[in-house]
Amino acid sequence: MVEVVDVHLDLCDKASQTFKVSLKWKPRTHRQSWSLPIWTPGSYTIRDHVQHLHSLSLSQASNDYQVQRIGPSGWKADLDTLDLVTLGYVIEARQLTVRTCYLDPEFASLCLAAAVMEIDGQRWTPHCLTLALPVGWNAYVPLAGEETLWAKDFDHLVDAPVHAGCFVSQPFVVKKNSHQLLCIGDPPMGWPPNLVNDVSAVCKATSCLMDEPPPAGDLYQLVIHMLETGYGGLEHDYGAVLHYSWRALTEPDGYRKLLQLIGHEYLHQWNVRRLRPREYRPYDYSQAVISDGLWFAEGITSYLDLTLPFLAGLSDRSTLLKDLSLEFSPLLLNPGRQLQSLADSSREAWVKLYKATPASADTQVSYYKLGAAMAFCLDVRLRQQNSSLTQVLRDLWRKFGRSHRGYSRLDIKAAIAKFDPNTANDVDAWLDQPDSLPLTSTVKDLGLRFEERYSNKRETGLTLVEREGLVLVSRVSLSSPAHHAGLVVGDELLAVGGFRLRKVDDLCKLISNEEPVSIIYSRRGRLSETELSSGLPQVDHWEIIIDSEAPSELSNLRDRWFQII
Repeated sequence: MVEVVDVHLDLCDKASQTFKVSLKWKPRTHRQSWSLPIWTPGSYTIRDHVQHLHSLSLSQASNDYQVQRIGPSGWKADLDTLDLVTLGYVIEARQLTVRTCYLDPEFASLCLAAAVMEIDGQRWTPHCLTLALPVGWNAYVPLAGEETLWAKDFDHLVDAPVHAGCFVSQPFVVKKNSHQLLCIGDPPMGWPPNLVNDVSAVCKATSCLMDEPPPAGDLYQLVIHMLETGYGGLEHDYGAVLHYSWRALTEPDGYRKLLQLIGHEYLHQWNVRRLRPREYRPYDYSQAVISDGLWFAEGITSYLDLTLPFLAGLSDRSTLLKDLSLEFSPLLLNPGRQLQSLADSSREAWVKLYKATPASADTQVSYYKLGAAMAFCLDVRLRQQNSSLTQVLRDLWRKFGRSHRGYSRLDIKAAIAKFDPNTANDVDAWLDQPDSLPLTSTVKDLGLRFEERYSNKRETGLTLVEREGLVLVSRVSLSSPAHHAGLVVGDELLAVGGFRLRKVDDLCKLISNEEPVSIIYSRRGRLSETELSSGLPQVDHWEIIIDSEAPSELSNLRDRWFQII
């Protein structure tokens, strides 16, 4: 008889926003331990999912055991026999994110890494999943089976998101593989009429980019939550869960941004889920595991996702340049890139990227954005040698991804050196030295240039937010007028130049010239006054445009770059 861990989720008490979990298995030793993952793969920060767990019990036949906690997320017990044992507990499901669990009277969205215990000694044992659902609900889980769903091991199970409710999926096909699209929540204006066809086109373009059918085959499920606010996604071996805002969808670029997000998560089937840094082979769910390879996992994907609507025939060259501008402009305006290297940004993701502070913009840089810029530089350099970043990614996929082997920095450099040894020699400096990417010169290599666009507001260095009717300082740029005026994060601005300040937008209206103005503010409940000067308007963003003065031969390289593949 094949050993199996039976996992059962009871979602019937939907109004309580909790669900019951039970696990049954045959122990192999009398001392048994188990633990709940402290993080969700794909989201590199400690989440401590155990904070949402209560009512833990362990029983065997008619015997209820006392369990001993051996860590924040782990327990153990000494068993009398090796007969079937049952572990039960309750999960609070009130966090609607892609990496946690949510349940209400309308639907369930569960990330099982935040809900299912790893049983010591049973990680590589097959797991089966059953669900108790409210009347009328359907369940969507990217696992094989019908009433009982099967996972080859614990990793396979907790990588399978669970969605349930009164909704129906829509099929779409990619390279003869049938996928499911699940849309939860409706935007006020309705879903775009061509959504299914466009999703299919973007996913096909991604498959063409990798030059093979999707690894998930017929099991792939794409879930889109349309919300009032929110943006992001989480990749899985056999699907992805996305959050998108209907407000963003109404913006001129909103639909294309949604398609890029879909392409980003779809490409993660290859790059991240199966082609991973070696530090994540296998995952260690019990602790933070640092890697300097996250720039490749997310940066390469972030660069290529910009190209996927274009590759799918849903965009054009000028729009792609616009999207590159939107990607690189925040990077050029970010002082943190001068302090934090790309490798350090990857390594420090666990303590910095997901835990932003008011100092973040001045002291750190996102490995998503800087990684995308490095991907662009690599791509252009490789195309100068009649190769491309796509060829490097395919090469790494064939060597490591297909066989589920982890890669190192040396492996990335070797894959690049196969096509361009000189660029491979630059990789270490680009990764380890802050502000070392030749981004501006690489843009010029394509016969393009950055052109600055200035703000129409005078510069104060203040970033303000409105909270509960108060105008508060949320950031003070270093060496700015606000910095010299002594204002700090958390100050409440009350008056500017003798006029009451009630809205964030009023600040620029009350500061219209270079003359200093008085600022009355409250700090820790005490009123103070200072003088705030203002500077000339600063660069608001950068645009990438075709350089009319560039040598004509650069247009040939630009044409090759626009081929993407």
